[in-house]
Amino acid sequence: MRKVKVGVAGYGVIGLRLATGVSLQEDMELVGVSDVAPTLSVRGLVEAGMPYKFYNAMPENEGKLKEAGVPISGSMEDLVEQCDIILDASPGGVGLKNKELYKKMGKKAVFQGGEKNEVADVFFHGYANYEKGLGKDFLKLTSCNTTGLIRVVDCLDKAVGVDKLAITIIRRVADPGDYHRGLTNALQMEKAPNHQAVDLMSIMPHIDATGLLVHTPVTHGHIITVVAKTRKKMNKENTLEIIESHPRIRTVKIEDGFIGNASIFRYARDMGKLRGDLYEIALWDESIVNSGDDIMFAIHIPQESVVIPESIDAIRAAMSMQLTGEAATNETNKYLGMKAPALV
Repeated sequence: MRKVKVGVAGYGVIGLRLATGVSLQEDMELVGVSDVAPTLSVRGLVEAGMPYKFYNAMPENEGKLKEAGVPISGSMEDLVEQCDIILDASPGGVGLKNKELYKKMGKKAVFQGGEKNEVADVFFHGYANYEKGLGKDFLKLTSCNTTGLIRVVDCLDKAVGVDKLAITIIRRVADPGDYHRGLTNALQMEKAPNHQAVDLMSIMPHIDATGLLVHTPVTHGHIITVVAKTRKKMNKENTLEIIESHPRIRTVKIEDGFIGNASIFRYARDMGKLRGDLYEIALWDESIVNSGDDIMFAIHIPQESVVIPESIDAIRAAMSMQLTGEAATNETNKYLGMKAPALV
């Protein structure tokens, strides 16, 4: 079986995790990664013994890269030429410029949530609209919050139908190690509706969704509260039964020590997860309550790693590796070692 050849453009918070995820897929080959400078992530790649080949995306920085001891395997063009498809994890706006190179060289690409929707043929999610991505040249992922939110909403929607949704996002202000947002001692509101609710409706147009977003001065994960109006009246018991069947959702309990976002991050590290990454979102058991006829609960989004499975699903769709979302997500999950037990 010929493996699909994949490259990663942009070796930052998402890019380095995409490289790990692709390297675990037995039906894919990671050709290499590219970046523009000897960033901490690139220096870490060198210290790790260069498990992936590195390609220089900015020729004028070759001297800086060599001075930092980064072995260069070629240019960005050299990487793209060898690949069937590129996972573009460049900063917002850069992916749009890179698209011209991909088009020129006749290569497919998957863009991350920071790019504008117009960059792609399809706004993509592995569970909610996989078939729309089949054979397309350019796909774009949803943001980390939207990715996790769609997982749980799609799960309920397929089981009992969801008509209406109201969400509140308690959003981490920056990734661990980032300083560009400054040191704050405040919560910041955004005007409603937030883009995550709007983006969800772009992929699931039959659902009426709206929401609020609050920026918080923390770094390890977002929390989203969800109030869903379902076609069948739900309670805690049948909601848990549906949720626990999903391979990319874990249920956690406050009584077991999962009292917040930091508890989940620490647990991932204690399990020995690389970088403390979890591919699954977490749903708090004790948060599931009825609000009249609606069901309400809270989920945790591990923002650095949650989009990795859906990015790999996008490769499968664009390359028509599997023809259904169920078959594709099952393959991705298998190679990433994902399952859906409750954490006890």
